[in-house]
Amino acid sequence: MSEAKHSTEPFKKSDLTRARCAFRVEVISGSDQGLVRTVDDNDLERVLLGTGPACALRLTDRFASRRHVALSLMGTSLNIVDLESTNGTFVNGVRITGALLVGGEIIRLGSSELHVTKTDATKPKIVATGTRFGRVIGASEAMRKLYPTCQRLAERDVPVLIEGETGTGKELLAESLHEASGRAEQPFVVFDCSTVASNLLESRLFGHDRGAFTGANAMRKGVFELAHRGTLFIDEIGDLDVTLQPRLLRAIERGEVARLGSEKWFRVDVRVIAATRRDLDRAVQEGRFRDDLFFRLAVGRLELPPLRRRTGDITLLAAHFWRELAAHPGAMLPADLMRRLEEHSWPGNVRELRNAIARHDALGEFQEGAAADSPPPSTPTALQPDFVTSILEQDLPLSRAKQELARSFEPLYLERVLARNNGNIRLAAQEAGVARRYFNVLLARHR
Repeated sequence: MSEAKHSTEPFKKSDLTRARCAFRVEVISGSDQGLVRTVDDNDLERVLLGTGPACALRLTDRFASRRHVALSLMGTSLNIVDLESTNGTFVNGVRITGALLVGGEIIRLGSSELHVTKTDATKPKIVATGTRFGRVIGASEAMRKLYPTCQRLAERDVPVLIEGETGTGKELLAESLHEASGRAEQPFVVFDCSTVASNLLESRLFGHDRGAFTGANAMRKGVFELAHRGTLFIDEIGDLDVTLQPRLLRAIERGEVARLGSEKWFRVDVRVIAATRRDLDRAVQEGRFRDDLFFRLAVGRLELPPLRRRTGDITLLAAHFWRELAAHPGAMLPADLMRRLEEHSWPGNVRELRNAIARHDALGEFQEGAAADSPPPSTPTALQPDFVTSILEQDLPLSRAKQELARSFEPLYLERVLARNNGNIRLAAQEAGVARRYFNVLLARHR
């Protein structure tokens, strides 16, 4: 399939066109009567309604949830999704989990009623003309709407929170923001909260002096010091232990850190970009994430759309990955393969698509639905002694080391048992001696 239809021009400027339509949402009864919010094509994220501070239409109704519903424009309709609210969402008296509205409906949240009206857009629609921002590629409208905001945030030295499903490219966007900023020549340091043992998090963040704890045989700088004058990307911030969040907040607000075992404070000049796959608003509501840290991080807030909402980007990205990964990139991707790629739902998003292209280049295959349900049959690499050594060299606690070993062994086992059963999940689960549902859970874990 030809890729001549798409270009990968970098973001340059904004193209102003008229938005197709907009929806006016007005509270007509309840404690917040008179509040109005318009939803149009310029909303980069879902518009949240509820009592939480992250909501664009914030209610004081005590029967409404912190994040009650999300609204977004979908073509010429308004998409409404209930966010697992406590008391439910009702449209024209019918309880819904999701619906498309056309205007004229009455939404009930808690004890409040809201009227939806379809209107003509009054603000110009802002969409970038280019099809990429730094290393982030996408020609879909969902992505091009992000680029002007990304450029503005890159030029301003403020914290940024990037939200999105696993595999949407959050780290790549963070790196692109760094490279487009005034700190581009300085360090870009990555710290992943989900890959560090809980008892080592504080030391990795802030460093430690010699003798600070058993095994601390030398002074070690933390990631804040390593990122001095540059950018610190904190991935999976939602996994950070709540007991460490006050220290992180102080480091961001005051630009000061102290190593473990030391009373000396160091000044650090660091821009923080954080990312999460989790619902931080819900984590704040449940007390698992500090609201003051949340607001400090979310000065700039970006939500990366999943690949299934990026119309047209699968072909563009597949061609890009093919050029990047293929042993013979001059060859064209087969048309039937491109068709199957377009039809797949990509629950693993861009990362899953990239892996599928790499697999096709290596093995010459793409199994329909394989990326969602199972790895395509193949012969896995045996577990080598140096693999075990690599885990031992991390000096992890025994329980964490066992977890790492199991996490790395499981996908090899799953791939092997699937290969013996020609990719049949039911037969593979029987051979593995587990229920099919649990087998699917394991597959999803290692997708």
